[in-house]
Amino acid sequence: MFEPVIAPSASLLGLLQRGRGDGQLHALAADRDEAIAAVETCVTNDPRADWQVENRSLYYARLYMELEAPLTGIELHLHSPEDSLDTDEARTGLALAVLGHLAGYGRRDALDLLRAYTTTGTNWAWALDELALRDTDEALLALAPAVLDRFPADPEGDADLRETIRAAYEPRVWRLWAPHHPRVAAATEQSPFDLWQRQLNRPGVTPGWSTADVLAWADQGEGTAPDALARRAAAAARCLTAVVRPEDVPLLHDAAAHGPAGARCAALRHLVEQRDPAAAGFIETAAADLDHRVVRASLELLGRMRGPEALAHARRWADPATGGADSALAQAAVRLLADAGEPCDAPLVVAALHQWISLNGVAGAALGSLVDGVGRLHAAAAVPALRHVYGEAASSELRGRAAQALAVTDPNFGAGPAVECLWDCEESTRELAATHVTTTGDVRVLERLRRLAADPAEEAEVHAAVRGRLTARDR
Repeated sequence: MFEPVIAPSASLLGLLQRGRGDGQLHALAADRDEAIAAVETCVTNDPRADWQVENRSLYYARLYMELEAPLTGIELHLHSPEDSLDTDEARTGLALAVLGHLAGYGRRDALDLLRAYTTTGTNWAWALDELALRDTDEALLALAPAVLDRFPADPEGDADLRETIRAAYEPRVWRLWAPHHPRVAAATEQSPFDLWQRQLNRPGVTPGWSTADVLAWADQGEGTAPDALARRAAAAARCLTAVVRPEDVPLLHDAAAHGPAGARCAALRHLVEQRDPAAAGFIETAAADLDHRVVRASLELLGRMRGPEALAHARRWADPATGGADSALAQAAVRLLADAGEPCDAPLVVAALHQWISLNGVAGAALGSLVDGVGRLHAAAAVPALRHVYGEAASSELRGRAAQALAVTDPNFGAGPAVECLWDCEESTRELAATHVTTTGDVRVLERLRRLAADPAEEAEVHAAVRGRLTARDR
């Protein structure tokens, strides 16, 4: 799947793609046809880099309701010839989730589209899950023949049926069908035994019961997957916890300094978890190794280190005057300070945040840790950078983290960004806004709080925060 193309943040499309609250406000003020076209573009071309951690469906469904938008574009998208060629559920998942919310709001056309797609579409299981949450028993029973015809009446088809039932997000529909369809009943009964049998028959060689045996095992049969060695080393480290004796420490130190990749990563992990005083030195050496797997493991383990000694090493590595400010070790050390540092570490973390944005823009896995860190350390000097991340981030999950940091660093958050956050696509961001927003001065705030409180599709945590603010104000 290609990375989504995100429009500039100042444009209507860019705001909607990001799921920002201003996107909804601008769409309702814009030309209706233009707004509908922009929302339709978002729903049929999912703008999220990772749909598993970013919410958009309720956000777009609310816009469809506010704009009284037709579902023609979604229908064409679902029934496109591409549906049979591109079987990735991410192609249609957002559209189906939006239809699910619209069905929950009472849109009969959305319910009909979900029913039709369940009988003909490639991503029918997702559509069925949406219907299972909202449709009537009678309508769901009528869909059973078309769904079951997808599974041939042979051993392979029965196995596929069992796997589908086991993977279903919402089991209601399969329980409803079981009394009426013997194949569903049999598959439902057999499915747990398939999982039990796979667990019993799991292949693999177990290590011997000594430190030397476990370290040797860490490099055996690692496989070809990119993270195979890391997973094997992690398992070996767990075994080391049970078998290491005091006299084995020299062996572990030798493996951490000079051992093969698997044994070295396992020994490093064990020493870090046991807070061995020598672990920091081994981490520093491993971070400069030629084997990228050892380097990656060492930097990941650095993030697990805790305690005054670990923080002292991290400060030395992160400080441009004493470490390599542009090195991977220095960057990992700053992330450790962001996660576990003390108030005195705030300047280093703020400087790292500014440097990251200047070099990489508002993107990258490490940015979230730095954003969380300046918030945790209450670093007011980071407010301009946090506002930039909030406005430009394509990821709504990252924007929510920036909002969390602004809530504790920016004294103007309640009267500024928090107002927009009431319309945000992320439930956690709406909850944050409801908790911190200033209820006087902007007439939109109280109206929005009341609408959120009355919306049955809203999450329970948001309802609780909103009603708490409304109750407190009415006293």
